[in-house]
Amino acid sequence: MNPIETFSEKEVGLGWHPKRVLLILLMVSSTMIFASLTSGFIVRRDEGNWREFDLPTIMGINTIVIALSSIALQWAYSSAKKDEIGRAKIGLALTLGLGLVFLVGQWLCWGDLVASRTFFGGIDANVSGSFVYVLMGMHAFHLLAGLIFLAVVLRRTFNYQVHSRALLSIGNASILWHFLGALWLYLYLFLLLNH
Repeated sequence: MNPIETFSEKEVGLGWHPKRVLLILLMVSSTMIFASLTSGFIVRRDEGNWREFDLPTIMGINTIVIALSSIALQWAYSSAKKDEIGRAKIGLALTLGLGLVFLVGQWLCWGDLVASRTFFGGIDANVSGSFVYVLMGMHAFHLLAGLIFLAVVLRRTFNYQVHSRALLSIGNASILWHFLGALWLYLYLFLLLNH
């Protein structure tokens, strides 16, 4: 008996595709980044010299938009599982569109913050506003990466590379997008409860 063959037979894996494992590791690292930022927010707030301000209303609207985009992507994934490729394309396109609406909403939100004299930096800035910009900006960056991933999956769907026997890409996109939606909900509720 060959010792190399014996060793490989005893190896136990997760049964996950390496791309899925990589995605999970990326989500864990993102979670750690946001946990450290929100922890820093709480510690810094308790030190004083903290300016209170109202959060823009559009943040609530954006929460609804990202929830709808998650529903659309779940519909796309379910459709791909049933080989309803036309519906999968529509669901992915809707998710992309709603993701872009979310990013525009973030831009408008930053405009509302500036209009209420809450700045990221400069002589009139306060660290409370800076934290809000950083949290929202980091989420927007992650969401932009998610949109690029979704666009790649949509292109694959148009090339008939996504169907009931090839669900890895749309499955990973779905996991990432739901994670980003949950992350936004966490940030929104965190900011609501801490302002």
